[in-house]
Amino acid sequence: MPSGPVREALDALALVDHHCHGVVTGDLDRQAFEALLTEGGVWPGISTFDSPVGVAVRRHCAPLLDLPRHAPADAYLARRAQLGAREVHRRFLAAAGVEVFCVDTGLAPDRLTTPAELAAIAGGTAYEVVRLERVAEQVAAGVEAGEYADGFRVAALEAVRRPGVVGVKSVAAYRTGFDLDPARPSDAEVTEAARRWLADGGTRLADPVLVRHLLWTAVDLGLPLQLHVGLGDRDIRLHRSDPALLTDWLHLTAGTIPVLLLHCWPYQRQAAYLAAVFEHVYLDVGLALHHVGPARARAVLEEALEITPFRKLLYSSDAYGVAEFHCLGALSFRVALAGLLQDRVDADELGLSDALRLVEWAGAHNARRVYHLPGASLKV
Repeated sequence: MPSGPVREALDALALVDHHCHGVVTGDLDRQAFEALLTEGGVWPGISTFDSPVGVAVRRHCAPLLDLPRHAPADAYLARRAQLGAREVHRRFLAAAGVEVFCVDTGLAPDRLTTPAELAAIAGGTAYEVVRLERVAEQVAAGVEAGEYADGFRVAALEAVRRPGVVGVKSVAAYRTGFDLDPARPSDAEVTEAARRWLADGGTRLADPVLVRHLLWTAVDLGLPLQLHVGLGDRDIRLHRSDPALLTDWLHLTAGTIPVLLLHCWPYQRQAAYLAAVFEHVYLDVGLALHHVGPARARAVLEEALEITPFRKLLYSSDAYGVAEFHCLGALSFRVALAGLLQDRVDADELGLSDALRLVEWAGAHNARRVYHLPGASLKV
């Protein structure tokens, strides 16, 4: 593990996690816990503890449950059950050292903590990020095709006016991929697409015209837009989630809203390019960091930072379901960023004062500035 003044600064920094989810409110049996460790599902005869993320959990999370490092999976799960969900959540969220959570509430919200509940456990503050596909699918349940365009605009506007909402998110990468016509669709095109979608049941939004309408509606809303990029579960078509496919759309939306590219692996270099050439593009490597663990987090983050302007990198965990991911994401970020920056300082390629500013920017202040959170006006 890296040591030195950069690591000390990162360890002392209260992070802003600009994209995460809640944790499962109840206790988890082995099958449910292992399912949450992976994006691929649980397979007969193969434990998700026998994976990079499973090893990282046993190495770095076990001591927080009063277990030795590398504790066996059975011992880990037994101790977790003994402590109970609330105590497990408290320990891991406290260890994460996150002060502010921006919580995507659009994925299985009924079984997860709310933003307020998550913040209460952590002793921090939480804000909401609205998933626009969920809004669209709720609208589709009660409108005719000709009413859909206006109905979605109104519902989206109402959703973002709720107290505590600071941004919106799209999972277009899952639904259509990014190889879309970048132009704003006409109302007639939207109505015809809505007619097809509603005739087919109006459940999962995956029509390219309606996804384009959703993205342009996000621009009209005026809030930061988060876009899932790259790594996800097997429902995604990875080659269609390359953010470089958004280039023409980014040209058209220049000067409008901040666009935040989430996760990005294995496209962190493409995302870095976009952040370097478009003023309104930002990125993180959340989700990837806890899946590769502290042992490989530096390699991912180092590629993302090759050309990314330092004001464009944000921290996120994308933690979902298990509190371990909040802890592991934060640890991986601190270890990775401290190691690569301290090495540059030691090689005289970076001044220590510059490294410490980058720590503050990436870990907290960039997110405060983009989402207009309290503390954004602090001079760093």
